[in-house]
Amino acid sequence: MKKHRRSFNKPKPQPKSDSTDNLSEQSTTEEIFSEETPHNLKSYISSISKYIYIIAAAALLSGIFTPFTINAEITTVVYGILTILLGLSGGILIFLATKNHKFSSIMVLGGSAIMVISVVIIYELVDRSLFS
Repeated sequence: MKKHRRSFNKPKPQPKSDSTDNLSEQSTTEEIFSEETPHNLKSYISSISKYIYIIAAAALLSGIFTPFTINAEITTVVYGILTILLGLSGGILIFLATKNHKFSSIMVLGGSAIMVISVVIIYELVDRSLFS
């Protein structure tokens, strides 16, 4: 014959009489969240290579080959590339603000300011001044 389980046969939960259990749980969660990523050569190389790819793509998209195709002045192209890279650095700063919670508002404001400065410089380079 099968035995039926009744509610009074269930094991009772142990009361937390000791605060050390709670303290040990808190310390383990703090250890989990405070783990830092190891800083080795491979992580630095992969981090740097991401930014090199972004910079190279921005340079190519901004028209690095323009002087060769239409005989434009090289200084104008260099100024354009530097301006676009300035705007790109503002975008990277805003992206990093999403990962860093300590200074996120400052980084977002700084990145936005850098992008606005980049737009103003672009308008100045094409002789369409925003201030006159």
